[in-house]
Amino acid sequence: MNAASSGTRSVIIEREMPYPPEKIWRALSQPHLIEEWLMKNDFTPAVGHYFTLRADWGSVDCQVLTVEPNKTLSYTWRAYGLESVVTWTLTPKGAGTQLRMEHSGFGTDQQQAYQGAQAGWRRFLAALEQAVARLD
Repeated sequence: MNAASSGTRSVIIEREMPYPPEKIWRALSQPHLIEEWLMKNDFTPAVGHYFTLRADWGSVDCQVLTVEPNKTLSYTWRAYGLESVVTWTLTPKGAGTQLRMEHSGFGTDQQQAYQGAQAGWRRFLAALEQAVARLD
């Protein structure tokens, strides 16, 4: 992961999951499921919708940028001076799905936030996979 010319970096995590995109999409786009693996929220999969992710440590202000059901979801992620974007991409692969999460916009001076996001998203994705596994 090298820095882009704009001086920002991204956290990128890719994971192959043995579930169809539709199933993973549900966990990415339904508020009660998002709460299971990420945080409490008032998410609606509608472009332009503002929502808040809430945790014990604080909250993240977000706005939906892209919604392509079962394919792509992106939203802004604003917290503690960080202006960034989270993008989920789902690509069918065999009987499962290649899931790609990119959290972009970390300034080179935001090392702590960048490292925190790397660790945090690994935990979130592990929890996401467990949430998807529980779906019918």
